[in-house]
Amino acid sequence: MAVLDKKKSKVSDKVPSSSMADIAFLLLIFFLVTTTFPKNKGLAIVLPEEGGEVEVSPRNILHIIIQPNGLVDVKRGESQAVQTVAPNAIEGIWRQDVAENPQLIAAVKTDPQAAYRFMVDVLDALHSAGAERISLQLFEG
Repeated sequence: MAVLDKKKSKVSDKVPSSSMADIAFLLLIFFLVTTTFPKNKGLAIVLPEEGGEVEVSPRNILHIIIQPNGLVDVKRGESQAVQTVAPNAIEGIWRQDVAENPQLIAAVKTDPQAAYRFMVDVLDALHSAGAERISLQLFEG
């Protein structure tokens, strides 16, 4: 009589969990290595090391006042004449005025009701024009 050796194949209903931790750590490392984080967006402004007051001749100041509607009022020195322009015109105004007066400082004042993007547009225009002396000031209605 021949005895048949039957191998019983048993199907397990359990999920093997011995390598789950290894897989979890490999996935964690994979996502940490391949994820790119967005760079901070903002204004690259270098602030002075120490605060202090410096006397500046009023004729060396170009007052740039940003209005709530996005228009910009430009006033030169102590002159009472005000020129209203769009933010993209600031670059040309700065280039022209700094050619006449190399000691010029841009004094930027933003109305509290103005959108932040209007100030960014003006600062971008000054940066494009090569302005290095910019003063951010409080708006005095």
